[in-house]
Amino acid sequence: MSDKIKYAEAFEELQNIVGEIEKGEISVDELSVKVKRTAELIRLCKLKLSATEEDVNRILKELDDGENDLENPVDAGL
Repeated sequence: MSDKIKYAEAFEELQNIVGEIEKGEISVDELSVKVKRTAELIRLCKLKLSATEEDVNRILKELDDGENDLENPVDAGL
């Protein structure tokens, strides 16, 4: 599995696989391969979501710290 795949691409592929399974378009022979691919895609999506959440939380903390510096100019060395 490549980490180069974008979240939207992974999610779309997941939707396609689920659609194939729901419609009964996957043979028993293909099912194992599709289930393994689905697990890889879910893992990738979870990693990307976790990384994004960490980035957003870090940015929000930085913004909050910046506001605190403006509210307390003596503490911020201003």
